[in-house]
Amino acid sequence: MPSQIEHQLQQQLESRKDRSLLRRLVVIPATSADFSSNDFLGLARNPQLGARFLKELQSFPTHTPPLGSTGSRLLDGNSRYAEELEDLIAGFHNAEAALIFNSGFDANVGFFSSVPQSGDVILYDEYIHASVHDGMKVTRAGVKKAFLHNSLEHLEELLQTVRREDQQQAGTGLSGNNKYKQRNIFVAVESVYSMDGDIAPLREIVDLLEQFGAYLIVDEAHATGVFGEQGRGLVNELGLEGRVFARLHTFSKALASNGAAMVGPKVLKEYLINYARPLIYSTFTSFSNLASVKSAYQMLIAGETIELVQKVRSLISHFRTTINIPPHIHLLPSESPIQGLVMEGNARVNALSQQLIQAGLNVKPIRFPTVPKGKERVRICLHSHNTIEQVDMLIRIVEEWVKKEERDVGAIVPLPATLDTTATTEAQAAAAGPTASLSVSTLSGSTKKTSILSKL
Repeated sequence: MPSQIEHQLQQQLESRKDRSLLRRLVVIPATSADFSSNDFLGLARNPQLGARFLKELQSFPTHTPPLGSTGSRLLDGNSRYAEELEDLIAGFHNAEAALIFNSGFDANVGFFSSVPQSGDVILYDEYIHASVHDGMKVTRAGVKKAFLHNSLEHLEELLQTVRREDQQQAGTGLSGNNKYKQRNIFVAVESVYSMDGDIAPLREIVDLLEQFGAYLIVDEAHATGVFGEQGRGLVNELGLEGRVFARLHTFSKALASNGAAMVGPKVLKEYLINYARPLIYSTFTSFSNLASVKSAYQMLIAGETIELVQKVRSLISHFRTTINIPPHIHLLPSESPIQGLVMEGNARVNALSQQLIQAGLNVKPIRFPTVPKGKERVRICLHSHNTIEQVDMLIRIVEEWVKKEERDVGAIVPLPATLDTTATTEAQAAAAGPTASLSVSTLSGSTKKTSILSKL
């Protein structure tokens, strides 16, 4: 007979199932066309990366360093190999130092739980990754506030409020003296947002933060390998490396490995070694994983991924210029490999996803509460290993499903009240231009338009 707790757990699972929210582990058929994974450059099955990886492993026939790390980084898990890899990563990303974590999640938790000092302020984009939220749960920062997605206006309002409060504190004195120090402000954004695929207006954010003496932390998880010179990321592409306090580059997406590196000042690395609990109290990643990361970076450095990026660019352009869907299904504005079809309701995105999966195309639904209610979507990821034929098949199935839904329902679902259809048309027209480049030089022109679109 189930115990009380087992019964309670089962009830909660049944509740999720009734709301189309139940998650399951699935094994993707090997014959499925991949439109879901973060393997944007196809390196997970790339023969060149495989050959580099095997050669790297064979260079240590006596297992020195050992296959496993054998302990936490601060005890026995460190190695000269790991330190040399960090130097390589720091040099590649034009940073003073790099510190490897077991995952991007660990890196964000480690940073935001330890770096902000007592009473400091964290301002974060409302679409920031869950790992930042988990770090903020145990942070010493006194203020944690979200700003509207990609909204420079709202971010500026919050910055002004913080500094106005600092001035008031300094004017009245703290504990009877005038030695009050203004608070550190940390601003957390993603360069490419994982659910929408849109891009943060980093140039404008950096210009704004410098007026207030704030520190920018950029999560480059979905930009590493895809944007910037030889895959250095969006911050590099925009020439902002010297103006961003810290960047997170993950190895688990375009680089087909595991883990992440926080890059920034040397003092930041030393501080995290001393205070980041996910680093201090976790067994470090294995040598074989470090070898995989090194092999992926060697490909970037050698320029062996340039053609793969160009292939992704051409598929993005083809997808956006070819698909023809009615306005009540919104194609999110994105020039990244992540494309989203927004339609209201978990049941609807589940149904379209299942239709695509049954046709042999691996496409996942993104449901509430992962995204805001009413903004559910089918998330389509394009990769260098996808073919034009596969993309055309996906487009055809989506268009046919939409037409069938309209016939079955007999009515069109209205547009969300916040949707700026003019801005949408402009964004789609821009994406349909003569170039398939992922250059973002024109993406940060109209902040107000970006803000409206990105709330979807």
